[in-house]
Amino acid sequence: MVIVKIILFPIACLYGLAVGIRNKLFDWKILPSKRFTIPVISVGNLSAGGTGKTPHTEYLVGLLKSNYKVAILSRGYRRKTRGFILVTPEHKQVDIGDEPMQYLKKFPDVVLAVDEDRRRGITKILAERPDTQVILLDDAFQHRYVKPGKSIILTDYHHLYVHDYLLPTGMLREWTTGASRADFIIVTKTPKVFSPITRRNLVKELKPKKHQRLFYSYVAYDLPVPLNLCSNQKPAASKYNYIIMVAGVANSYPFQEYLRGLCNELIVIHFHDHHQYTAEDLEKISREYQAIISKDKVIFTTEKDATRLDREEFSTYLDVLPVYYIPIRIKFHDCDEVRFDKLILDYVQKSIGSR
Repeated sequence: MVIVKIILFPIACLYGLAVGIRNKLFDWKILPSKRFTIPVISVGNLSAGGTGKTPHTEYLVGLLKSNYKVAILSRGYRRKTRGFILVTPEHKQVDIGDEPMQYLKKFPDVVLAVDEDRRRGITKILAERPDTQVILLDDAFQHRYVKPGKSIILTDYHHLYVHDYLLPTGMLREWTTGASRADFIIVTKTPKVFSPITRRNLVKELKPKKHQRLFYSYVAYDLPVPLNLCSNQKPAASKYNYIIMVAGVANSYPFQEYLRGLCNELIVIHFHDHHQYTAEDLEKISREYQAIISKDKVIFTTEKDATRLDREEFSTYLDVLPVYYIPIRIKFHDCDEVRFDKLILDYVQKSIGSR
């Protein structure tokens, strides 16, 4: 692995040079960055996936939607369409991507759109839904043609961006100096038991600027939800003998850790991030399930994977397999939730009031 990184290092340097020049062109205003009068909040990261952007965006939706008309704008990563789409219940996962499909199922009353061009996407949302009051940009930290009112970057507690390297040697999309553009830094996937000493150590490692606020979040798991409502099998409430974990996400280790606490033996079937499932994959999962000599067995997957598994052509398998997904929620440590919520709400209220 070290040899591979050494070989790829020159490519990472060239990539870093290109990214650095691009950022300087924005900093020097040679490339234009547009600020909208409507409150715009960007959620992103420096690394290529796996920090928890989707559940943190969902947290913001939950915080804002009872008092404001919220819209979510996503790129729609790996969708089979292009351009602007104002999402409706008729759209499928392949049309809009994993994350937007998850938003659609959770927040059917929230305006949702996909567009790889964020400036165009915001403009079209405001044209088609002029009563929109707040726009949330999912995974938009590097989309600098839009200047958000507030910018949030996430970093995984176990893989802090300050210890990572540029693509393809590491997972960074840009130099760590780019973090200075953020207003908030959230350390995600932290342990539930979180000491003041750990906080102080993270401040020393991340070295936030004077204008930045640092927060710490962790994942809370909800009760399992059957992927196929036709299934008459229900998971037990406490512990299982065997659990098969099926996941196609960037970092599945927190999910694995959680499931290990629910079973005697965990069998992991892992696919690459945003994996598009096939009938062959379902065959493999079915064989793994049938090979377990026990009645106390169940299949768990992530909420994001559920959007890709919930397809008509897979119903033959899902009708007979007990497949469940586990929704997750973001929680903040100690007083962080109160502080974070207040800063976001104050920004939105002040921005709307000044229009």
